[in-house]
Amino acid sequence: MTTTTKPATPAADATRTRRTGALALGLRQGRLEITQFLRSRESVVFTMGFPIIMILIFASIFNDEIAPGVSYTQYFITGMIAAGLMTVSFQNLGIWIPIERDRGVLKRYRGTPMPKWVYFAGKVIMVVVIGVAETALLLAVSVALFDLDLPGTAGKWLTFAWVSVLGVTACTLCGIAISSLARTARSGSAVVTPVALVLQFISGVFFVFTNLPAWMQQVAALFPLKWMCQGLRSVFLPESFGAREPGGSFELDRVALVLVAWCVIGLLLCLGTFRWTTRRDG
Repeated sequence: MTTTTKPATPAADATRTRRTGALALGLRQGRLEITQFLRSRESVVFTMGFPIIMILIFASIFNDEIAPGVSYTQYFITGMIAAGLMTVSFQNLGIWIPIERDRGVLKRYRGTPMPKWVYFAGKVIMVVVIGVAETALLLAVSVALFDLDLPGTAGKWLTFAWVSVLGVTACTLCGIAISSLARTARSGSAVVTPVALVLQFISGVFFVFTNLPAWMQQVAALFPLKWMCQGLRSVFLPESFGAREPGGSFELDRVALVLVAWCVIGLLLCLGTFRWTTRRDG
């Protein structure tokens, strides 16, 4: 008994071609975004170098233990990973999208046959690639210079993965949304940078979170960075340290809930606020 294979129909071939073409467009846009990022020395130094510099400074100054078996470096690395991911997503996009809008780049994209989602796909690919590279560099420096203990179980690495993915997704969407607040290319940094710095100081990036004033902890709990830091602390710190968290544990279920909620909020803000042209273009 022989079997025959049905020949592909023109419609199936066209669908396959469109899918391949769409994937190629997204990857090509991602490669373009990464290339542009690497060509900007200021972006590379600030995004990739700033967390390393902060690790070197803070870990060299504060070398004592904040809890039995928990060094300050072990605690600090969790905050710097979260802050680094927020920088490459929220801060980077919030600054660069207004520049592209002001230069007319977005207006030209909108006028081409290229699907609009390709532009955003390129940004996402850039954020993921640079975020992974930055995190790997942070871990390598911390292990080599400050004896950082890496997670020892698959479960902790899995937690590290989903906290990072949800956190980056929320920050990316919020970065795209906040980019519409900047009226000009120059005002992008003025709008985004203060927000990012305040969130870092109140979310337990530079200081032990529970040492901050209660009102500051409550404000930080409204935003995703605090929950990213808390989720990452569950990865790099011993289980016993969870008792020192405000909720008496690492509360990973609440971490996931808040980050997912911010992904939804960020998406709605993007859909409702994103602009392809400046206000002067109408």
